[in-house]
Amino acid sequence: MSVIVAEAMAMLEQKLGGRGFDGSAKFVIEGEGAFVVDAGGVRLGDDAADVTLSASPTVFKAIFDGDMNPTAAFMTGKLSVDGNMGMAMKLASILG
Repeated sequence: MSVIVAEAMAMLEQKLGGRGFDGSAKFVIEGEGAFVVDAGGVRLGDDAADVTLSASPTVFKAIFDGDMNPTAAFMTGKLSVDGNMGMAMKLASILG
């Protein structure tokens, strides 16, 4: 696992506050790897999910740090979303 993926997973776990996620989402960090969040929490993996979010490491870091709004990232083409948009909106509210 890359350091970037490990840091992203830790940031998401912190934002979830120890809770799981009602649904499943896969985060694909371009050139680094993927991880999944679901009812069991955050884990390394490339499993099928309700929604898949893909972006560069820089974009994900900015989103997790609160420096970039996830919706704005999507609208400007910096964040790709494939699958259930309702799940994506739930994640956007968690990510800030």
